[in-house]
Amino acid sequence: MLASNGWRLEIKEKFDMNILIADDHELFLEGLKLVLKSHFNEANITAVKNYPELFEELKNNHFDLIMTDLAMPGANSMDALSKMHTLLKDTPIIVVSAVFDKEIVQKTIEIGVSGYIPKSSSNDLMLSAIHLVLAGGVYIPKELLDEASIAPEMMPDFQSLKEISAPQPPQSKDKKLTPRQIDVIRGIAKGLPNKLIAYELGLTEGTVKVHMTVILKTLGVSNRTAAVIEAVKKGYISKQEAGL
Repeated sequence: MLASNGWRLEIKEKFDMNILIADDHELFLEGLKLVLKSHFNEANITAVKNYPELFEELKNNHFDLIMTDLAMPGANSMDALSKMHTLLKDTPIIVVSAVFDKEIVQKTIEIGVSGYIPKSSSNDLMLSAIHLVLAGGVYIPKELLDEASIAPEMMPDFQSLKEISAPQPPQSKDKKLTPRQIDVIRGIAKGLPNKLIAYELGLTEGTVKVHMTVILKTLGVSNRTAAVIEAVKKGYISKQEAGL
């Protein structure tokens, strides 16, 4: 599937995860559910129409990703986002809204939201933004970044966003590396640069960089050498593979 800006998004995610979507407009809600289900084809998707229903679901079930509208019945939107962030801790929250205002975007990011997607976005852009968020990034529309006074450390790497083709599922509480991340670690253990790892795995260099960021965070290390050593300690790769 070719996005309108010329880069490709072809991978259908096959991992199992729970997604909660919330919007008080049923037509949009059902459309969003169909788009997500067609791409994340083994995901369990729960749809609700207001904040009380959303918090009831959060009370009774675990979710790996939350996608919510802002203006819904039952609560003040910013109060609701703040409460969600407090309850969910490490679970990413993405706002999908028709509101396109820099001050509102800034406020949601300050609260702890991981992404802000305008409802006018294309399906490809939305899915790629989700990928970036699941890989540990923050997505904000470029148009709003140009205007908003958002701190640089909050800004997403748009080049990496464009190059993501196989991002990873949300990290579980025990923070396991995925099979693809282990493949990247093996390449690092061979002493290969990102470009050659990408070539061997059939990825782009930008995708490998995203994987590397998640690997370092998951293993709790700050460089490639330490990542290889930690991967051996945790049994992801053998000493022989690591050249130890």
